[in-house]
Amino acid sequence: MLLTSWAASSAERFLVPLGDRWSHVQQVAKQARWVAEVVPEEDRDVLVAAAYLHDVGYAPDLAVTGFHPLDGARWIRSQGPYERLARLVAHHSCAIYEAQVRGLADSLIAEFELEESATYDALVFCDMTTGPTGATVSFDERLAEIYERYGPDHQVSLALNSSRHCLTVCCERTIARMKQSPAQPIYGAADPSI
Repeated sequence: MLLTSWAASSAERFLVPLGDRWSHVQQVAKQARWVAEVVPEEDRDVLVAAAYLHDVGYAPDLAVTGFHPLDGARWIRSQGPYERLARLVAHHSCAIYEAQVRGLADSLIAEFELEESATYDALVFCDMTTGPTGATVSFDERLAEIYERYGPDHQVSLALNSSRHCLTVCCERTIARMKQSPAQPIYGAADPSI
């Protein structure tokens, strides 16, 4: 819980000035709390903390490379013994694909090991079912919104073309875990189907 509190206050400090980005992050964290039942108990705090900090690299004070997963993860690492949290943020939402488009894949991989886990999948799910203003959306709505916002030739859209399968698999695995969890309520605000 201390990690989550630190992450929430850090995210608020850096992201409130960015308006909708803060709204998005708050909803991703809310989704993470809701989905937390499907990750190991010892991972629930790091999941919610990663949800709060996944976009912290957008903060102008932290932007070095202009690639927010890498900038955010580097800042998290500089703050203390938060290596796993930094890795989750570095790779959130299949960031390696955008890193490849931007020519930063070698740096991302060299600095932050990729994790394959229910916790990673859940973070992807939470980000990919939250719109840019904090609305809960379906996976398909989120993808359509990203393409529309950036346009077909932007680095983000080009990366999304490559990462779509990875994103889909992460979300499908989380949905399957939610369906198997007796504690998990039925998904309310949006249809999570892929």
